[in-house]
Amino acid sequence: MQHKTQSAVFGKRREPHTVIIARGDEIRHFTIRPWIAAVAGSALAAVAVGYLLATSYLVLRDDLIGASVARQARLQQSYEDRISALRSQLDRVTSRQLLDQRLMETKVSELLQRQTQLYSRHGRLQPILDRAEGGGLLPEVIPVPQPRPADHAQVDPETPVKTARIRAAAPAAAEPPTDEFALWDTRQSFAPTSSTADKADMLFAAINKSLRRIEDEQITRIAALAQDADRAADQISEALLDVGFDVDPAADDAEGESGIGGPLVAIDDKVAFDTRVQALDEALTRLEQLKKKATLLPIHSPAPGYSVSSSFGVRRDPILKTPAMHSGLDFRVPSGRKVRAAGQGTVVSAGWNGGYGRMVEIDHGDGLTTRYAHLSKISVKEGDVIERGGVVGKVGSSGRSTGAHLHYEIRRNGTAINPLRFIKAGRKIAQLL
Repeated sequence: MQHKTQSAVFGKRREPHTVIIARGDEIRHFTIRPWIAAVAGSALAAVAVGYLLATSYLVLRDDLIGASVARQARLQQSYEDRISALRSQLDRVTSRQLLDQRLMETKVSELLQRQTQLYSRHGRLQPILDRAEGGGLLPEVIPVPQPRPADHAQVDPETPVKTARIRAAAPAAAEPPTDEFALWDTRQSFAPTSSTADKADMLFAAINKSLRRIEDEQITRIAALAQDADRAADQISEALLDVGFDVDPAADDAEGESGIGGPLVAIDDKVAFDTRVQALDEALTRLEQLKKKATLLPIHSPAPGYSVSSSFGVRRDPILKTPAMHSGLDFRVPSGRKVRAAGQGTVVSAGWNGGYGRMVEIDHGDGLTTRYAHLSKISVKEGDVIERGGVVGKVGSSGRSTGAHLHYEIRRNGTAINPLRFIKAGRKIAQLL
């Protein structure tokens, strides 16, 4: 009865399962405990899972490795791109600095050339200015740049320009205005927020502006000086022309010139400067020649400071009391006072000459002579070359005379002409000589 109540289903029996193995006459049996079955099942499940995982790994390994390699490649490419970008940026910064440095060096070189050109101009002008001053013209100061203490141009590669100074040796005789180059010390006047490059550009702009102003002032003052020289020469020429001496052929040529038209041809600064200097040189040469010719002519008074007692022309003869021609001027000069030559010339006669008494005659060229008569003493001899204002003798009353005075004549080709015209012309241009 008990045997019938046991279940025939595997795993539901209460007794352990028994496995019987028969081989021939040999019979073996094993009793299977529940825990052994559980362990065996677990082992089989683990082996199956491991097999499945190993198979999956072997199947997916290439894809995983490829993905990892691709990720590493992407990371490496990203790093290389960043490094390349940084290198490019560094190259651009370096190139910019080199370019800025070269630009600064170019600007400094241009400033040096302009500065040197200005001093070269001043060197050319100095002899001409000396001629102008020696000729009686008082030229205004021709500006030149003031040299700086440091004689170099410095460019720092880290900062485009720290300092820029112009190198030029000023002529010893030149005294340039002290404020012409005050713009050199403009670093403190820049805004605190300005960059170094901006400060350098502002500095170069200020220096260029100052140099341009000096160049323009040089040309303007040279032109003004040339005009003054031409004006003085014109006054001398006109004064001499009034007394019958056309000593300035250049004035006649200039009168025939007149601008009518033609194409406009622009000239650069160098050509403009050279043209102005040449014009000034020509004007000074003309003025010097006219002064030299005027010095030879008797256009000054032989007795400066004394009045005329008897003029040129018909008068009443002081001895015969009848109308007679007076061929000169009589100056009311006390006896013994010095008589001076009215112009440069050569003494052609010095001695007694009839009614003239003691007389000196001077030849001034071009058929023009002067006579100084009634002298008490003669201080020159025939053949002497006497300068304008040189003493020819002393006032007296020798010859046909009624009292001490100086008789002064001017003759052209032997014909007496009025000396007063010459003396008036001399007074007009006395300050120009």
